[in-house]
Amino acid sequence: MNNLAGIDLNLLVVLEALLAERHVSRAAIRLNKSQPAVSHALARLRHLLDDPLLVRRQGGLEPTARAIEITPALTEALDRMRHLLAPAGFDPATARRTFRLAMSDYGAAVILPALLPLVRAQAPQVDLVVSQASREVMVSQIIDGEIDLAFGVFPGLDRSVRSHRLFDERFACLADAASLGGRQAMDLATYLERPHALVDLRPERQSEVDKALAELGRTRRLCLVIPHWGVAPRLIADTDLVLTVASRILPSPDERLCVFAPPFEIPAFPFTQVWHERRESDPAHQWLRSRLQHLFDD
Repeated sequence: MNNLAGIDLNLLVVLEALLAERHVSRAAIRLNKSQPAVSHALARLRHLLDDPLLVRRQGGLEPTARAIEITPALTEALDRMRHLLAPAGFDPATARRTFRLAMSDYGAAVILPALLPLVRAQAPQVDLVVSQASREVMVSQIIDGEIDLAFGVFPGLDRSVRSHRLFDERFACLADAASLGGRQAMDLATYLERPHALVDLRPERQSEVDKALAELGRTRRLCLVIPHWGVAPRLIADTDLVLTVASRILPSPDERLCVFAPPFEIPAFPFTQVWHERRESDPAHQWLRSRLQHLFDD
């Protein structure tokens, strides 16, 4: 449809919310509208675009092929319009804004305790909505405009995605102190004799630890694979397991547990924040990225 006369462009805002939430009631809450108003807007959108846009499936609504096709262009157009109409600059003390962030539970444990007090003190009207996904899904969400920032390890990014390294992370090992018989570490032979725990959302791929072992021509036995960083250290006490993970996720000193350096070299990895190039010049987005950069530079 080429003629925009008589078309309420606010319908596009409703469509954006519906595609993000995939639920009429949640979209209504997000937009501060009534559910009937959002349902009516969806009916108008279906008529204007001559497509169902969202079809009911078990558990919610699923976008049609047409809706998926237009989502990136819709997000970019609305972002540009908001940027055009927004006041110059960004005043965190008074601005209202919702940032959508994606990270693993490791990222949440590292990022949020530093970020949240800063946001509450400097930008009390700014809200954070945090989601979790695999790194591949996070990058897809960045490109599609579903989230503002993602945090993690992102090799081989699309050219449209920008990144900034927040810090370099190293690995450490955790084992039950009693099982070490008073020692504070273990050699490679002992390490390989022990069963191991692995934290990974996609255990079918080779982890950084196992890549480093493979370069030595060695392998380890994994007897526990879980997707949750936060709970992993608590599972090691009173077992013979060894957990080799990013050091920042390890708990505070506990007499039942021993933390020690891996008995072989595992390369450090960069932990980064990533965003789409369309957000590059957004003053609010720039403010949030710079706050994060300063937090971890310090």
